[in-house]
Amino acid sequence: MTDAIEGRRNWRDAVRPYAEKGPLAALALGISSGFPFAMIGGNLASRLAQDGIDKKSVTAFSLVLLAYNFKFLWAWVIEGVKIPVLHRLGQRVSWMLAAGVFVMASVIYLGFAEPTPDVMATVRAAILVGIAGATFDIIIDGYRIEILKPEQLGVGAGMSQYGWRIGAAAAGGLGLVLADQWNWTVAYIACSLFALPAMIAALIVGEPQRHRPPETRRSGGELLQAVIGPFVDFFRRRGALLVLTFIIVHKIGDTLANLTFRLLFNDLGYTNTEIAIYDVGVGFWALLAGIFVGGVLYARLGLKKSVLISLILMAVSNFSFAALAAAGKSNLGMAGAIGFENFASGVGGVAVVAYFSALCDLRFTAAQYALISAAASIVGRFLTGTTAGAMIERFGYVDFYLLTTVLAVPGILLFWLMMRAGLIDASVGTAATEEGSQPA
Repeated sequence: MTDAIEGRRNWRDAVRPYAEKGPLAALALGISSGFPFAMIGGNLASRLAQDGIDKKSVTAFSLVLLAYNFKFLWAWVIEGVKIPVLHRLGQRVSWMLAAGVFVMASVIYLGFAEPTPDVMATVRAAILVGIAGATFDIIIDGYRIEILKPEQLGVGAGMSQYGWRIGAAAAGGLGLVLADQWNWTVAYIACSLFALPAMIAALIVGEPQRHRPPETRRSGGELLQAVIGPFVDFFRRRGALLVLTFIIVHKIGDTLANLTFRLLFNDLGYTNTEIAIYDVGVGFWALLAGIFVGGVLYARLGLKKSVLISLILMAVSNFSFAALAAAGKSNLGMAGAIGFENFASGVGGVAVVAYFSALCDLRFTAAQYALISAAASIVGRFLTGTTAGAMIERFGYVDFYLLTTVLAVPGILLFWLMMRAGLIDASVGTAATEEGSQPA
């Protein structure tokens, strides 16, 4: 992992790993990981806004995404509980199949919930999708880290981000188009099929060789150790509290902004088709470019410099939406803002996800990554659900997006301080150092 942190590869070596087996599997995993977010994120916001639900209620629905922030509470179950019959396929593979079926069923259920006559039915269905999607994420993240070699973590993060945006964009765009042509129920049923790539990839690749199963638990004390072990291991590391603080604050502005884009587009008068073309279409290709550039920067500059650059880019991207809000409806302006935001997210997704993956211990991969990824967006999602709608109504979109830009600055400064103090190298776990016999 030292090479990846410092950056020693040439440009040709930076591109070749994208065609290896592990990173290709990470692509499929990312596709399935991204689509539930679209179902309860942008698409649900569009559906509620079109049904006449007020802004405060629409943004409050983003609180269902908090299931992703509390997934560490049940991640230990996926680490240690064996599923009858399916366990013969392996701990990770069996949970991949079970969680995939769970998320498909919950998305279909949300498709049949109608917000206008009974908004509480939609709330319950959205919460169920949030829990199912978070559970799916736990196993997907753990499996991804374990099938990748330490030197593949950066490329694997890039491919996972490719997949995540492909899944989110394809499900988001398909959902909007099918909702226009038929109805939202048909849209959600069709989009539930995006859970299949991860399930198929797990069946093809099989149980990861780098997986370190926890010790057999024979007593309540050992069970308690299995639950708290991932957290004890993390907080014993040098500078753990500072690292956790960075994880929590680095994405507050970005999360706060991203979960309100559809409200801006709706108020500016964009149609579903226009949103699909610019938000999903242009954004998709810009993200692919950003992920590729991020992978090359990661290989050439190393983890630390690439993360710092990406944090700066993501902060500036929020400013572009303040400019769009000030200019009013403009197809060119929307394409520019969406394009830059997705490019910056692509560059950032590679380095940041690689760093978070490297923080994991192979004994607790799923549980520790669940904690890390949950902490990364909990504040932004909570603020979005509780205050974003009211802030937009009070201050307007321009000042709101300027605020999200300012909120990104503390994360940039904190990471720079961590670099100076040597905490980046000191904080990584065995996922960044131990090899396995998993084929590339």
